[in-house]
Amino acid sequence: MAAAPPDGQEKVIAAAQQIVKSLANSKNAADDMIRILSVDLECPSFASQPDEGDEAASAAGRWSSVSDGEISPYLISPDTVSTLKDIADVMLRAGYGPELCQVYSEVRRDTLMECLAVLGVDKMSLEEVQRVEWGVLDGKMKKWIQALRVVVQGLLAEERRICGQILAADADAEEECFTEAAKGCVLQLLNFGDAIAIGKRSSEKLFRILGMYEALAELLPELEALFSGDARDFIKEEGEGILVRLGDAVRGTVAEFANAIRGETSRRSLPGGEIHPLTRYVMNYVRLLADYSRWLNHLLDGCETELENGGDNADMTPLGHCLLILITHLLDKIEDKAKLYDDEALQNIFLMNNLWYVVQKIKDSELKTLLGDNWISKRRGQIRRYSTGYLRSSWTRVLACLRDDGLPHATGSSSALKAALKERFKSFNLAYEELYRTQTAWRVVDPQLREELKISISEKVLPAYRSFVGRFRGQLEGGRNFAKYIKYNPEDVENQVSDFFEGKKLNA
Repeated sequence: MAAAPPDGQEKVIAAAQQIVKSLANSKNAADDMIRILSVDLECPSFASQPDEGDEAASAAGRWSSVSDGEISPYLISPDTVSTLKDIADVMLRAGYGPELCQVYSEVRRDTLMECLAVLGVDKMSLEEVQRVEWGVLDGKMKKWIQALRVVVQGLLAEERRICGQILAADADAEEECFTEAAKGCVLQLLNFGDAIAIGKRSSEKLFRILGMYEALAELLPELEALFSGDARDFIKEEGEGILVRLGDAVRGTVAEFANAIRGETSRRSLPGGEIHPLTRYVMNYVRLLADYSRWLNHLLDGCETELENGGDNADMTPLGHCLLILITHLLDKIEDKAKLYDDEALQNIFLMNNLWYVVQKIKDSELKTLLGDNWISKRRGQIRRYSTGYLRSSWTRVLACLRDDGLPHATGSSSALKAALKERFKSFNLAYEELYRTQTAWRVVDPQLREELKISISEKVLPAYRSFVGRFRGQLEGGRNFAKYIKYNPEDVENQVSDFFEGKKLNA
C-alpha cells in the first residue's frame, strides 16, 4: 500500500481541488480557498489582483460570437483566472505540479464533457448510431455540426487561452493540463463523426454528411493548432481519416441515389398529367447538392462518369457532370412513366409539365451555371416538340372534320352534300366535346405554357371551324334539327378553349 501523503500535501491537494471545482463560482469563494492555502503553506497573501482589463473583454467578445448563455457557466470566470494563476504558481514552486495537473485536468475534463452534453452531443457507440431512427439521428448530426464550431472556436479556444494564463509558469504543465482536459471532448466529437462516416448509407443522410464534412474540413486546422506534439499529430491523423471516410460516404450515397432513381418502379399515373413526385423530389435534391459545390467538386473530381455526350459536357465541373447524370436518369424515368398513359396527347402533357419543372428548377438556381445555357435551350426546344406532339395527337381528328376532302361535289341543296355535312358536323361535335370533357380536367402547370397552348389551339382550330361554318352553314340552315348539327358558333369554341388545362373537376 502506498504511503499516505504528508499533511501539508493533503491540504494543498484538498484546497486546490475545492478551488478548481469552483472555477465558475464567484471571486469570494476563490478568495476563501486562497486564505486557507496561504496559511497552510505560509505564503504571502495574494490580496492584490493584476488588472486583466482589455484582454478579458476581448476574450468575452470572442466567446459571445460563437456561443450563448447556455455555455457561459462552463467557462472559467475572468475574475477567477488571476486567483487560480497565483494558486498554480504556489503549487508549482512547492513541488506539487503533478497533483495540480491531475486535479485541474479531471475537473476541467468533466466540465467540458458536461458542456458537450448541453450542446447535444451524446456519447454513442457505432452500434447505437446504427440503431437510431433517422429522425433522431438527423437531429444529432445537426447538433454535432453546430457543436463542432462552438467547441473548436469557442470552448476549447477559450480553455486553451485561460489554461495558458493560469499555468504560465510551466509550459509543460500547461500543455499536459489542456490536453488531458480537452481530449475526452475532442474524442467524443471525432468518434461520432467516424460512426456516421462508416454507417449505413441512405440518400436522406447525404446533406447532413456533407454538412459534417464541410464543418470538419474547415475547423480541423484550428482544432490541430490548439494542441502540440503527439496530441496534435493524433488529432490530425484521426481528423483526416474521418474526412476521407466521410468523403467516401458522400460519393457512395450519390451513387446510390442515382441507382434509386433508375430503380424507381411506381406504376401509378397521375391524373391530368401533372408533375410526378419523383420529379419534384429529385430536382429539389439536386438543387440542394448545388449548394455544396465547393466540397462536391473536390470530392467528385476524378470519379468515373456514365454519360458521354461529347462537347455538351466537356467544360462541366465534376459536380455539374454528376448532376447531369442524375437529371438524365430522371428524364429517362419520366419518359418511361409517360407510357403509363394510354392517351398520346396526355403523354405529351405529362412530359411537357415535368420537363418544364426541371428547366425552371435549373434556370432559377445555381444549377444554371453548372449545366449551362446550351443545356437549357435544348430542353426548351424539347418542350416545344411536346407541345407540337400534343396538338397533332389531339386535334388532327377534329381538324379532319373541317376539310373539304371527301365532300360530294354538288351545287345548291344537294341531298348528298347535306347528308355529308350533317355527318361532318356531327363528327366534329363528338370529337370536340370529348376533348373538352377530358382536357379541361388535365392541367398544364405553368400559366405561361398553358396560355401558349390555348393560343396554339385557337390558331389551329378557330380559323378552320369559322371557315367551314361560314361556307356550309347555308346548306343546313332552315332545315330540321339545324342546331343539332351546328351546335357551336365560332365564338362559343373560342370561349370554351379558355377552360382547357385548368384541372377542372366536371360533374358527371
